[in-house]
Amino acid sequence: MMNENDNRKQNKGGRTLKSDPSIHRHVFRLTAEENARLLSLFEASGMNNKAKFIISVLFGREIKTVKIDKAALDFYMRLTSFYNQFRSVGVNYNQVVKLLYRNFSEKKAAAYLYKLEKQTAEMAVLCQKIIQLTEEFEANHLKK
Repeated sequence: MMNENDNRKQNKGGRTLKSDPSIHRHVFRLTAEENARLLSLFEASGMNNKAKFIISVLFGREIKTVKIDKAALDFYMRLTSFYNQFRSVGVNYNQVVKLLYRNFSEKKAAAYLYKLEKQTAEMAVLCQKIIQLTEEFEANHLKK
């Protein structure tokens, strides 16, 4: 009966063994400046294992870094918000024109529309300036 128990493999628990475990250890020392540079490169890589990062650098594997420009992201979000507000002004513009013709005489509606047209022309100039500033920002900061 003991022979049967001896022949069976006993499950000792734990995780399964790797086929090629990393058993070789290398130690190297860095100056404070070198360490800061290594840590900044590691953080920029987005990897979560420092040892794998160092191995990828040593063996020349491509390291992808993702840099998020907070100023450009903020600019984009504000521009999107501004664009949505600009669209709502256009919707309100159409509603105002309909209300003017429905509730006022033609002469009075024309007088109000003249004022509205002057404001619209000013807004168009402002819009062109915004487009120009956006193109300058893209050329100087986004397309590098």
